[in-house]
Amino acid sequence: MLLRCALWLRVLSVWRSVPGREPAFSTSCAACSKNRRLRQKRVLSEKKLTRYFVDHRRVRVVGGQGGGGGQSFYSEPRKIFGGPDGGNGGDGGHVILKADQQTKSLSSVLPFYQGFHGERGGSKNCYGANGACVYVKVPVGTLVKEDGVVVADLTQHGEEYVAAYGGAGGKGNRFFLSNEKRAPTFFTPGEPGQERVLHLELKTAAHAGLVGFPNAGKSSLLRALSNAKPAVAAYPFTTLNPHVGIVRYEDYEQVAVADIPGLIRGAHQNRGLGMAFLRHIERCCFLLYVVDLSVSQPWIQLQDLKYELEQYKKGLSTRPCVVIGNKIDLAESRINLPFLKEQINDRVIALSALTGDNLEELLLHLKELYDTYVKMEQAQGQSPVKW
Repeated sequence: MLLRCALWLRVLSVWRSVPGREPAFSTSCAACSKNRRLRQKRVLSEKKLTRYFVDHRRVRVVGGQGGGGGQSFYSEPRKIFGGPDGGNGGDGGHVILKADQQTKSLSSVLPFYQGFHGERGGSKNCYGANGACVYVKVPVGTLVKEDGVVVADLTQHGEEYVAAYGGAGGKGNRFFLSNEKRAPTFFTPGEPGQERVLHLELKTAAHAGLVGFPNAGKSSLLRALSNAKPAVAAYPFTTLNPHVGIVRYEDYEQVAVADIPGLIRGAHQNRGLGMAFLRHIERCCFLLYVVDLSVSQPWIQLQDLKYELEQYKKGLSTRPCVVIGNKIDLAESRINLPFLKEQINDRVIALSALTGDNLEELLLHLKELYDTYVKMEQAQGQSPVKW
């Protein structure tokens, strides 16, 4: 080590002796010191991010096989016929789906899982060990379907669902000891684990959902409200997967706002991004309709959005909502704002996600919607979703 450091110092002195030349490498020995600079996370573009965001997954799960029963007879000096002492085998491990708040996508879920096998029963009435369970972390808001039927809905952090049960362990010959059969020689093998093919479907669980047409300014608004960094560009369908941002308040309450990719006319018929992202709106407790005020007749956008939601699921368009008139910094928007308020009955908040004008009014109303949601859930005896 000392020789290596001496070589580094010698090389440095030679480089420094040359006038006008600076060393092109670190002045500290790599073997004696660590690079303390933290590596920054590589920024992913929206197109590359779609490869990591998965909201559908087909999974084959198999429970662990139970261990076979043991076959043995106890024997020691002066006690040759001690009788059967083969123990039972251990049970196979289960495959368990567990909702985890830190997991945001199904991309980490593998296509196949199998529980650990139980151990075989031993002599001297020793039972085999049970196989360990395999836990699969899935995002909160994951639907589990089998043959098109919903068998589980994981909506709370830490909620579990046994996807495949492990097989029961076999019985040793000690189990079959009776007055009629004093020396049984037979035993049973372990049972195979349960095998199922499940379809996992992710529905984003957030308090508020930003719903609007492409280029309405939903991603810019989410950037202004929270620390989320969705891609923003001047072309449609910039957002290709949902983003969730957290809005923090002084009373330590946190409201989750989801940026749903832009919808178009005919989305309920799977046009555009279609139903791939309409289902993410189902989990939202209240909706924020983002309307571009700079277009002519912006109230038509709101009518089309509510129509698409109602065609997808009845009652979805009647959830508590607020209409956000975006791009108020433009001259055309200020002209269209009074006409929009005349055409609709919902509350309209005019703001600019780009400049931040009137953003405080939206934050205050968002807290009011959240408090109303919490009171309704508590009145019904249910626990509200917390972030």
